[in-house]
Amino acid sequence: MVDRYPDEEAGEIPMAFIVRRPGSTLCSVAVMDFVVKQVAPYKKIRRVEFTDAIPKSAAGKILRRELVQRVGCSPK
Repeated sequence: MVDRYPDEEAGEIPMAFIVRRPGSTLCSVAVMDFVVKQVAPYKKIRRVEFTDAIPKSAAGKILRRELVQRVGCSPK
């Protein structure tokens, strides 16, 4: 899942929240390198956060505010 992260210079930058499979050796550099090849330069991921699970509501919607609270930035 990709969300925005506050940045002083740009205002906001794309940030990825990723759930690793057990035993995975995936690193943030590999994720960013993959995304760079797929999207426009202004959309590239500049920060990666690995998490155990993406929080979802009972209806199945992603609870973005909980992810934002995990990284310690205030939502707009």
